[in-house]
Amino acid sequence: MKKLLWTTLLVSGLASVMATGAFAQQDSVKRKSKFGIDNGLISISINGSDSLGKSKKGRFMGGITLTRLDIGFSRLVDNGSFSLSKENEFLDYTGGKTSTVSFDVLQFGYRFNPNFKIYMAGGFDWTMIRLKQNITLKKNSPTLDYDQESIEFSKNRLSNSYVHIPLNFEFRTKENTRGKRFYFVVGPEVAFLLNGKVKQISKENGKEKFKDDYNFEPFRYGGTLRLGYGGFGVFTKYYFNDMFTTTVQKGLKNMSFGVTFGLN
Repeated sequence: MKKLLWTTLLVSGLASVMATGAFAQQDSVKRKSKFGIDNGLISISINGSDSLGKSKKGRFMGGITLTRLDIGFSRLVDNGSFSLSKENEFLDYTGGKTSTVSFDVLQFGYRFNPNFKIYMAGGFDWTMIRLKQNITLKKNSPTLDYDQESIEFSKNRLSNSYVHIPLNFEFRTKENTRGKRFYFVVGPEVAFLLNGKVKQISKENGKEKFKDDYNFEPFRYGGTLRLGYGGFGVFTKYYFNDMFTTTVQKGLKNMSFGVTFGLN
């Protein structure tokens, strides 16, 4: 995850810098936004800034962006309950250490006016579940099966990573005297599984990592809601389909909530 994160940040940052220089040379009358270029048609900036100024005319915007960094907690919802059923007790987890991280790297859309825009984005999403029990999930298993271990793990984490594609409807107020706005963002999201992973740490075996899909749903869909002020906000996400493809885990879903950095 760290390697992918830093590679994405580096490539996106370099591409943004080069694009900014190219646009600046093409038209000396282009307007520079606070963090990038605003040329009236396409906005490319390292933080996705696309302020329309006082103009009420709509315009297309998009390009490479490093925005909407979501950091928070994940919760499993078992057929409408936060308590796991008997069949899913082996997935019991530590809530304070079960987390989610996601961010966007691309964004394309249309701003209708200074207060409303629709845009589609693309990025990455991770969910990390800190399991309580000393078990090892079996790889290449048609069911979500496990082995009970005789050793104690100081860390036993089941995680997944997805490429997500949200479609957002963003409403924002006028700038106040401090140059900041309130934001309300809502929209659906689809995601495609990259991989699953188990990471374990114990005195007996040290650090171990196992990669498999672990029957995670390969295609995920849900919705996101964000409320924010300036570049900071809070979010909640809920995925409508099951977390796993297995029959026993039918009705087990995932939701998350936390803070967002980089609203624009």
